[in-house]
Amino acid sequence: MKVIITGASGVLGSALRQAFSNHQVLSLAHSRSGDGLVKLDLTDPLGVQKIFNDFKPDWVIHCAAERRPDVAEKDPDGTRKLNATVPAHLASLSKSLKFTLIYISTDYVFDGTSPPYTPLSQTNPLQLYGQTKRDGEIAVLSVSGATVVVLRVPVLYGPAPKNSDSAINILLDVVQDQSGKQYKMDHYATRYPTNVVDIASFLARLAAANNVTLPPIMHYSSSEPYTKYEICLVLARILGLPHDHIIPEADPPTGVGAMTRPRDCQLYTRETEELGVEGGLGLSLFEEWWTEYLSGKGK
Repeated sequence: MKVIITGASGVLGSALRQAFSNHQVLSLAHSRSGDGLVKLDLTDPLGVQKIFNDFKPDWVIHCAAERRPDVAEKDPDGTRKLNATVPAHLASLSKSLKFTLIYISTDYVFDGTSPPYTPLSQTNPLQLYGQTKRDGEIAVLSVSGATVVVLRVPVLYGPAPKNSDSAINILLDVVQDQSGKQYKMDHYATRYPTNVVDIASFLARLAAANNVTLPPIMHYSSSEPYTKYEICLVLARILGLPHDHIIPEADPPTGVGAMTRPRDCQLYTRETEELGVEGGLGLSLFEEWWTEYLSGKGK
């Protein structure tokens, strides 16, 4: 099987490269190179078309996106191009080249007011990031004749090239900063941190399944709820570090420049479980995974 992974240098992309290592994989990255990564500007349609035509993929897993809501607000045009225009082009290539496109989307397409959300729940994104990912969903699903799956996932964690690659891993830096600096930490929004190794393993098993009909939209998520403050407490406990320098903020963000974030976007995963993929969802437990991972790294 021939697989293209976009955003292959990121946290999810790196896990996918590992999970599909027994396949022929083309790993595309925007800025990083080396270690098997091929640099490609996905906003260059002709360059993308040539690479895809030459490689002739069976599957394309599209991870590349502007995933940082605050950065998205500062560069709306660039964010729309990457998060909506690029996926639309990939879906058109899916139609002409006959590959399956897995478009990685987000729980932030929902407003967080009435969880849990099923794949068919009404989307209502609160900020530009969620809007552009929702627009990307609409774009890829509207290409008649393309084989496309939208895979919505929540906030991700796992082995990362650097902690700043993940909104969860970066909290390790906060916990380990014992310099006396204080951090205000969100204790308002409930998140469902999900391990990229689990997602990658599920997709590899899904690709190998012969008797599974792919739905247009799938949800994959852990069911363990945490605020970011609670995640910091878990990491502090594992590391044996004090956390007095981390101050919980239980109120929604306000003021000039405050980012509107949904309260609770829990993704309902029953339909994904019922696909019958061997091994099921295969979800890790958050604290158990971090305990093992950090002990292996010598903390």
